Amino acid sequence: MFSEPSHGSDVAGLASRAVRDGDEWIINGQKVWTSVAHLSSFGMLLVRTDPDVPKHKGLSYFILDMKAPGVEIRPLFQITGDAEFNEVFFTDVRVPHTDLLGSVGDGWRVATTTLMNERVALGGSTAPRGAGNIAELTKLWEKRGPELPEHERRVMADRVTKLWIEAEVIRLTTVRSRAAAVMGNPGPEGSVGKLASAELNLKIWNTAMDLLGSNGLLHEPGYPLKRDESSMSRANYTLSKSFLRSQANTIEGGTSDIMRNILGERVLGLPGDVRVDKAIPWTDIPS
Repeated sequence: MFSEPSHGSDVAGLASRAVRDGDEWIINGQKVWTSVAHLSSFGMLLVRTDPDVPKHKGLSYFILDMKAPGVEIRPLFQITGDAEFNEVFFTDVRVPHTDLLGSVGDGWRVATTTLMNERVALGGSTAPRGAGNIAELTKLWEKRGPELPEHERRVMADRVTKLWIEAEVIRLTTVRSRAAAVMGNPGPEGSVGKLASAELNLKIWNTAMDLLGSNGLLHEPGYPLKRDESSMSRANYTLSKSFLRSQANTIEGGTSDIMRNILGERVLGLPGDVRVDKAIPWTDIPS
């Protein structure tokens, strides 16, 4: 529970507050895009505990009981018709001080560690060669390819082949990076796999829709809005639903633009963006 309606990519600017009351903290605010909050027992919560210091220094990180009084979870229905994401509201939610992870004011460091691990998980598939999304595309090609006109078949053959090669390069890069990894927290290099796999998924499912032709316009009858209360498995996704879901890949876990900034600044050593609000107290930043 990091992002907020007015602070998505600028997580450090978040406004949800935690005020200490003895051995507890009282939390008020709102989070958005919280994955499977409705199925979770606990959440990872980043809130502001000191508004009078620069925005990165006034944050703290808590483990939150999602069934605690004052926690309200509302579904966010996506373009797929599913609601795996949620809005979460906090109204005078009491959290024990013992559920603080790290030190008071150390939330940005803890959150960054969380995000780096998340990006490794999102972009770090080591499935067998040709498996995963690219397998769905090659199966569709085997079925649909022979039906295409000669000139169209040659163009699509090139597209599918290039995507298969790209998927294999990403897989081998992930295998190599994991083999070279040492114990400890992952570095910013984890953003490489997250960025590459998100962009690849978009290209794979766009190609699948082109192979389907006009059939790619079809979706489940009635376009139902539903909420899975037991599992968020995508094993039964149709091709069109997978295409729609892939649009979120470049947003969730850090947008592709944020990944490029991280790689440019922290891996390649390029100059960072101008940040005029980094050193001033959060309360002095114009809303």
